[in-house]
Amino acid sequence: MPETIKLPERFRHLVTTPTSKNARGQERQTEGRPRPDVTPTPTAPKTPRGQGNERGTIAGVLVEEALRCAERRGVARIEMLALAGIKPATLAAPLARVSAAQYGRLWSAVADALDDEFFGQDSHPMRRGSFALLCHAALGSRDGGQALTRIAGFLRLVLDDLQCEIDTDTARVRIRLADADAAAPRPMFAYATAFIMIYGLLCWLVGRRIPVLAAHLRCPEPAASVEYRLMFCDAMFFDQPASYVDLAPDCVTLPVVQTAATVKVFLREAPANFIVKYRNPDSLAARIRRKLRQSPPVDWPDSEDIAAALNMAEATLRRRLKQEGATYQSIRDALRRDLAIARLADTTQTIAEIAHALGFAEPSAFHRAFRKWTGVRPAAYRGMRANA
Repeated sequence: MPETIKLPERFRHLVTTPTSKNARGQERQTEGRPRPDVTPTPTAPKTPRGQGNERGTIAGVLVEEALRCAERRGVARIEMLALAGIKPATLAAPLARVSAAQYGRLWSAVADALDDEFFGQDSHPMRRGSFALLCHAALGSRDGGQALTRIAGFLRLVLDDLQCEIDTDTARVRIRLADADAAAPRPMFAYATAFIMIYGLLCWLVGRRIPVLAAHLRCPEPAASVEYRLMFCDAMFFDQPASYVDLAPDCVTLPVVQTAATVKVFLREAPANFIVKYRNPDSLAARIRRKLRQSPPVDWPDSEDIAAALNMAEATLRRRLKQEGATYQSIRDALRRDLAIARLADTTQTIAEIAHALGFAEPSAFHRAFRKWTGVRPAAYRGMRANA
């Protein structure tokens, strides 16, 4: 752990200095607990910059949630938007989206302004730098189970109103988010903030996405429930007697694969690097997005052909997408939107070239669609990113 970080006494017992993988294996053998054999996961091929990677975008309603947290503490939203590189006009569109990088900058700006990485959603602030200490506390863990125990223990020290408890059995690993006030549930954004920290850190520590089996929340269903299902899972239930998230049970045995070297990069890029990275990949909508990404937009199939490619009837595809709050056309439009944002941000292609690559017959049609998606023209969005 870097010498520049000074730990209060109440945190010191949570932190151990990460050791090399060989040293960890020797330590386990000494303890009579041999290191499990782990089959290396093949490295996925890298997607060229601007060609449609999986980083995705964030709905404007979630931007508004973060801004409201700042405004409740007297911080002007215009200042936070400027620091994040988000133009106010962007949020005026009903279907406004921002990039994961922009949302990450907003997250950091609000945390800096409030000196609270939990956005003022707890009576005890989670002071700036707490998440870095949490990462170091969990980094020396043997496996996912010990990491979860350390994460929960740390959060019990820094939060008063929302407590994290871990309950494990053979069928699931349950992350309980217990409210100090049994009479009043927390807002959905508070549960989501805690979940993103816990789950994003755990997935990074073990080097893979952990399946989310179900999520039960005490709060009413929010207007942005479709976005929250991307964060959690399809099996999300609201107005429940208790709040908890169930993970696949084998996550507790997965070895921690990160090191003191990789944590520096992780913290430098957090939280943008995990806000969307570990979204639910098992929904039908996500499967369709992966299919569509395999070919250029001009070659995307119609609904009958995509249903056939997924071995189901077109009527079944429509019904299942409706259950997820989506349509095939909305998925195509959302993917075009994300590809457009990526190309404008990461390539030097002209707007006409981008319009053609995304399957628009005329650049003017692309202009109209992009303004509908984001509230600004493509050229204005590119200029905003350059200035940011």
